Amino acid sequence: MILPNKLGITDQVELSRMEEKISKQKAKQLFESGDIHKIQVGTFEGLTEIHRYLFKEIYDFAGKLRTLNIAKGSFRFAPVMYLEASLVNIDKMPSNNFNAIVEKYVEMNIAHPFREGNGRATRLWLDLIFKQNIRKVVDWNKVDKANYLSAMERSVVKDIEIKHILQQALTDKINDREIYMKGIDVSYFYEGYMEFKIEDL
Repeated sequence: MILPNKLGITDQVELSRMEEKISKQKAKQLFESGDIHKIQVGTFEGLTEIHRYLFKEIYDFAGKLRTLNIAKGSFRFAPVMYLEASLVNIDKMPSNNFNAIVEKYVEMNIAHPFREGNGRATRLWLDLIFKQNIRKVVDWNKVDKANYLSAMERSVVKDIEIKHILQQALTDKINDREIYMKGIDVSYFYEGYMEFKIEDL
């Protein structure tokens, strides 16, 4: 099913292509304009701001709670009927140390609050929490795609693996432009988007 979009695109390949191009341009703009410093850190509202920023030129649902139940493979994300309550609880979760931040991130991934673009928006959200609360960010270039995806899948039951993977990739270069830009490319690569390099856009 092709997602309804503001671009009037009815071809899935073309929609994926334009979604990657436009939202990567927006991710670049988020950093270079300084707008990233205006995002509310560690809350669902902040995640909503990121999602809207990245996808508002493509989708009407940008920054809006999904109204459908969704799944990835055999895993079903939080049912719509429990979604709002789940997000209230996630907002209340502490984020004052590494373990607490990753636990909050795992819960937000299970919630998967948007129709599309959850992973990309939530990884940016995660880095902002790390940056503010422990003065580190993830160097996503050091995180293998297969290891990350399988660890995230298993994090629903046990989060020790994803904690280990992210801990190994932390850097104190929290304002480094190259770390951020390469991180966006890697984040998109995890989701199968790899036609455009962010620096070329």
